[in-house]
Amino acid sequence: MRTALHAEWTKLRTAPGTWWLLLGAAAATIGLSAFASGAVSCAVRCSADLGKVSLTGVQLGQAVIAILAALVIGNEYATGMVRVSLAAVPRRTRLLASKAAVLLATTTAASVVGVAGSVLAGRALLPAHEFVWRPVVGSVLYLELIALLSLGLATAVRSPAAAAGIVLGLLYAWPILALAMSDKTWRRHLEQVGPGTAGSAVQATKDLAALPIQPWAGLGVLALWALGALLLGWVVLVRRDG
Repeated sequence: MRTALHAEWTKLRTAPGTWWLLLGAAAATIGLSAFASGAVSCAVRCSADLGKVSLTGVQLGQAVIAILAALVIGNEYATGMVRVSLAAVPRRTRLLASKAAVLLATTTAASVVGVAGSVLAGRALLPAHEFVWRPVVGSVLYLELIALLSLGLATAVRSPAAAAGIVLGLLYAWPILALAMSDKTWRRHLEQVGPGTAGSAVQATKDLAALPIQPWAGLGVLALWALGALLLGWVVLVRRDG
């Protein structure tokens, strides 16, 4: 496993664009969060959920994370490099596990930087901002789960473009579909089961009773999506030829 981890780390850090994508994820998260915080005018008291506002950039950073995760294995299928990887690491479960571990480590680093920068920007721009641990830790976990979701789908569909498109559709088109529902019950159900709409509930700090799903339960829904995608990817990887 140590050899497989070292190989995956070498491939990831030497792949063109990896560092730019990680930097872009952190910068996009901080930049949009700072813009959103600056757009809210609250001096002492504010009715807005400032904790969630200061983490708005996560909604943009997740797209970069999803693309990076899709490229981790999708590029190998696109170039045929996956055959070399399978020859070097014949145990396919170990191969997928090592990719997931390396991706998780790098994604965590970028997520921590992006979320921490967003919180600092929020506290600087919003005097009424109060620090709460749950949305901060939850946002880091949210981005990690998005990465695993994208990795699992890329392993299953064997195409970085298709995997990224599916993940971005789940994250951005699903909420639009939910809002388009005229029936409030169906709208609530869609928000409860959507990976993005449910997972992002962990950022809320106000009016929790009005949420379609509670914060940690919503993150649990996203975790189930990620686990399901990884299991699907594992089945395809084990049962089909490279």
